[in-house]
Amino acid sequence: MTAAVHGGPQPVRDAGRARDFRLMWVGQATSNLGTSVTSVALPLVAITLLDATAFQVAALSAATWVPWLLIGLPAGAWVDRLPPRALMVCCDVVSLVLYLSVPLAAAAGVLSLAHLFAVAFGAGVAGVFFKTAYQVFLPCLLRPADLPAGNARLQGTEAITQIGGPGLAGLIAGVLGAVWALLFDAATFLVSALCLVTIRPTGRRRRVAARAPLRRQVADGIRFVGRDPFLRLFAWYGAVSNLGLVAYQSILVVFLVHDVGLGPAAVGAVVATMSLGGAIGAFVAPMVGRRFGTARATLVCQLVAMPSALLIPLTGPGPGLTAAVAGGVLIGTGVVAGNVIKGSWRQAYTPHHLLGRVVASMHLLNFGTMPLGALIGGALATWLGVRAAIWCAATWLALSCLLLLAGPLRRHRDLPDRPG
Repeated sequence: MTAAVHGGPQPVRDAGRARDFRLMWVGQATSNLGTSVTSVALPLVAITLLDATAFQVAALSAATWVPWLLIGLPAGAWVDRLPPRALMVCCDVVSLVLYLSVPLAAAAGVLSLAHLFAVAFGAGVAGVFFKTAYQVFLPCLLRPADLPAGNARLQGTEAITQIGGPGLAGLIAGVLGAVWALLFDAATFLVSALCLVTIRPTGRRRRVAARAPLRRQVADGIRFVGRDPFLRLFAWYGAVSNLGLVAYQSILVVFLVHDVGLGPAAVGAVVATMSLGGAIGAFVAPMVGRRFGTARATLVCQLVAMPSALLIPLTGPGPGLTAAVAGGVLIGTGVVAGNVIKGSWRQAYTPHHLLGRVVASMHLLNFGTMPLGALIGGALATWLGVRAAIWCAATWLALSCLLLLAGPLRRHRDLPDRPG
């Protein structure tokens, strides 16, 4: 990384940059809270209102990630051509309309599983463009030296919303019904869009990619990732580990409801507590990167996180819930800390005019395996039972660390400052 961050996330000192970053921070915090609510509310809607099976709930999760396989690469090229802030606002508006349609359809008595799948897929398309543009827009707001602190703040806040969101979803579901939690999510996208509109970037201007043929621009991004040993390793490791992560996450609500016997409010509370690790990981990431070096810290974080998944299938009622909580906290701590370190390094390491395509190329692998993981989780739950399916996913996650141990990370203290 180009700069080490000492201690926890530090403030951005330039007034103009600080104002713009705060607006983005507030907008993302609000939107992430809504998304966290939906991660519990949408499966609950499918289970409680539409009597969905475990496989259907898993397929609903898969529908959110399928767009990365279909449009992930060209989306990166388009992000490098278009103003990222305007694109992010459009994505927020699309997501608002989609999630608003669910409670309206329920009130009219016409809600169906097909409707939920369409909403999940459409929100996934918007998410492809938003997540890619977000990675490109942040370096326009912050200096390279401020990127680790900025990413730590953003991911730390996202982790905190993942703590409060499931609990809020359970509360709304218990009082009003799960479908109305999606109305809350729709409102958060409005807040995010308004915050983005108000930003007046004062940072460096980004160099827009030349209007070369789209196919050539996409190939440039793939080639850059394929030739770089560190980017290539992170892309493949993300693909392998996300396969297992989503396999168990897609059926976690079903597991807690049917196998453990929890109600909606208790499900929200357990998932919220499991998410505490993300907040811890975001806070400690700069300190861990400084203490061990960014390459070694990335490796240590994953060695802590992935084997901890083996605790989750040990979950039972009463005191047995501590297994899920401990596993979730350790996974969240390692994964988020690693993401802060890797994400900040990538933003400073990659030539900025290529950043959108590099992010999209890596996300194609990172996120592209997620729909497959969700379907595998659902299929295993149908054939073997939900608990056995989570055992399979947890074992896969524990073994995924072998990929990092075989790569160049273990031979370096820090990730390189620039492409070799």
